[in-house]
Amino acid sequence: MVKSIFSNLLGAISFLILTANIVISCSILFCFAFIKFIIPFHWFRRMIGKILVIIADNWVFINSFFIDILYSIEIKVQGGEKLKKKDWYMVISNHQTWVDIVILQKIFHGKIPVLKFFLKKELIWVPILGLAWWALDFPFMKRYTKEQITANPKLKGKDIEITRKACEKFRTDPIAIMTFPEGTRFTGEKHEKQKSPYKHLLKPKAGGLSFTISSMGDQIHRLINVTIVYPEGIKPIWDFMCGRVGKINVFIESILIPEKFIGMNPEDKLHQNEFNTWLNALWHTKDALIDSDLKGKKNR
Repeated sequence: MVKSIFSNLLGAISFLILTANIVISCSILFCFAFIKFIIPFHWFRRMIGKILVIIADNWVFINSFFIDILYSIEIKVQGGEKLKKKDWYMVISNHQTWVDIVILQKIFHGKIPVLKFFLKKELIWVPILGLAWWALDFPFMKRYTKEQITANPKLKGKDIEITRKACEKFRTDPIAIMTFPEGTRFTGEKHEKQKSPYKHLLKPKAGGLSFTISSMGDQIHRLINVTIVYPEGIKPIWDFMCGRVGKINVFIESILIPEKFIGMNPEDKLHQNEFNTWLNALWHTKDALIDSDLKGKKNR
């Protein structure tokens, strides 16, 4: 009973600290974002953009600092020693809980550029967040449906062209694009509904990842393949904030992206089949790694 009270108190304290960090960081960020918005000069916006990245980087640093102070979590990381903050990366990971995002930001802080996500172009109009994403140079992309392309054949290939133009700025400024190929968090119910061939994973969706790699072309140096394992079981973010997560194992693999996937048309069936085969092979290896790590934990 007493232990439960203290853990919930820790959760409340953590929530207040993290909320305060968000409010303060966003307040500063929006001031600079507004300046960036009203002054259209490219060189000026690029300069402000660097300041905004520092603000976002500082936000992650503070979060990570308090995680170290407040919790006694044993985070074991294997791999990732040769990553560089001045390189371009595509980052993929299995997804089980919102804790994943916190852990990914923590382990990669200072090692690679600040993690960014590809967003649908329509999301730029989301109040407050749209401005923040635009200010932080999150790449926006436009996807056309098969129906739209059928109705207007001129749209074919336009989505890739739009995305490539959005990524032009990253030829000089390093970036780490983050995506969860499963598209959603793992649950037993989703796993059963999908009839997933993997024991610990949902089926990966190749479309978004293939589109990103095709769009960004030779800008991405390597693919960072992350596998996150929770030996004590998957727990929600509130349990994490209450200090109920004791161990997390993270495996990082840096992979060269096959040249045949760079610049290819993601709508091409041959391309899709080859990319699906490659991604599924990564997922089979990831599934085996998770299974081996969990079995090793049981045997210890």
